[in-house]
Amino acid sequence: MDWNLQQMSKLLEVVFENAHEPMIVTDKDGKILLLNRSYREFLNVQDVIGQPVTDVIENTRMHIVGQEGVAEIADIQQIKGQNMIAHRIPIMDEGKVIAVLGTVLFQDVQELTALAAMVAQLKDELTYYKKELRRRMGATYHFDQIVGYSQKLQELKGFSLKVAKSDSTVLITGESGTGKELFAHAIHAESKRKMGPFIRVNCAAIPDSLLESELFGYEEGAFTGAVRRGKKGKFELANHGTILLDEIGDMPLPLQAKLLRVLQEKEVERVGAVRTTPIDVRVIASTNSDMLQSIKEGKFRADLYYRLNVVSLSIPPLRERLEDLPELVSNLLKQLGESTGVAVRTIDEEVWNVFRGYSWPGNVRELKNVLERALHLMEDDVLKKEHIWLPVSDEGSLPSLSVPTHAVRPLKQVLEEAEQEALRQAMQQAGGNKLSAAKLLQISKSSFYEKWEKYQ
Repeated sequence: MDWNLQQMSKLLEVVFENAHEPMIVTDKDGKILLLNRSYREFLNVQDVIGQPVTDVIENTRMHIVGQEGVAEIADIQQIKGQNMIAHRIPIMDEGKVIAVLGTVLFQDVQELTALAAMVAQLKDELTYYKKELRRRMGATYHFDQIVGYSQKLQELKGFSLKVAKSDSTVLITGESGTGKELFAHAIHAESKRKMGPFIRVNCAAIPDSLLESELFGYEEGAFTGAVRRGKKGKFELANHGTILLDEIGDMPLPLQAKLLRVLQEKEVERVGAVRTTPIDVRVIASTNSDMLQSIKEGKFRADLYYRLNVVSLSIPPLRERLEDLPELVSNLLKQLGESTGVAVRTIDEEVWNVFRGYSWPGNVRELKNVLERALHLMEDDVLKKEHIWLPVSDEGSLPSLSVPTHAVRPLKQVLEEAEQEALRQAMQQAGGNKLSAAKLLQISKSSFYEKWEKYQ
């Protein structure tokens, strides 16, 4: 539709008249040219066109703006005992003021105060939800929480800090309990993706039949029991963040091929999908397996290994950094004191001799378990040798410590301790490989991981 001048003039008149905000137009001397319905109703006036604005609106400055030609924005003006927020804008033509437009943003300053309070509340809520989201999906640990001053650990932390700044894929290797997951958390926390999600997947703890749908998601109707509209996989949940593939060495061969494609193409294909979904995810993988041996045995794809092994971090076992024991013990006792309510004031020198003479196959995780058990045996605030229970070492240098004969304990506790000891012995015999330990115990790998997580 082509608008002629008359139609356009009529349109502007209707828009002005029906605007929600009170609006007024005066000439440069302050004579009212236009006053819309909203303003007339607020002032309770009718035919005022042509009258001086000072006779109609109290405390007005429309005529002053017309004379000086300087806009007044968000000025407080009191009308009928109410503080209002008003704009007064000069309308210029060839450098001269020909009219002044006045608008009222808030007919009562209390409206602005209420709005400001609402915005402040929404900001507080948004900050809280952001923190909660980061707590649930973000990194839990940082580099300053990885304890130890040994040269090996300091060099590793320094290198990891440099690696964190890039988007390179990282493969973290090391025995069980050395802190591989802590390093993965810390790398994410220091990366440019730190505001994004951090998603952890234990490739060995999830049954093989469910691992594909957990990692890559599925479409509606992909299989019996699939939820409506499908479900995002862990890779999609980690978009713009980091995904940790823990125990990558236990991933089934068929899924290894699909993972290789994800790493190469930067896209995932849900189970039952006909198209792929692009993703932007940094991958960190960790394992306690000998990956090269797994490749020789045909259990792991060589091409996937080299795709994952862009940057390699090898976490030293505790027995190779025993100089970190004092700081580790102090830090762990502080944590355990908060959870158990038991404080340690003094540690006997014999305890340190026992600690330094043990091989720690379970590494820092085992040290924490030993200390927690010791806290429950203490009768005062002194940690002594008799409170430390350790299995017999390979060299036989440590005695097997048993429960005092006068201590009668619940059967459930005895069974749990026996189960823990069986897990530790299996892990020691399997060289830290959880899958092999599960086979030695003749239980499924998912059952083994469930018990292992339970006793952490």
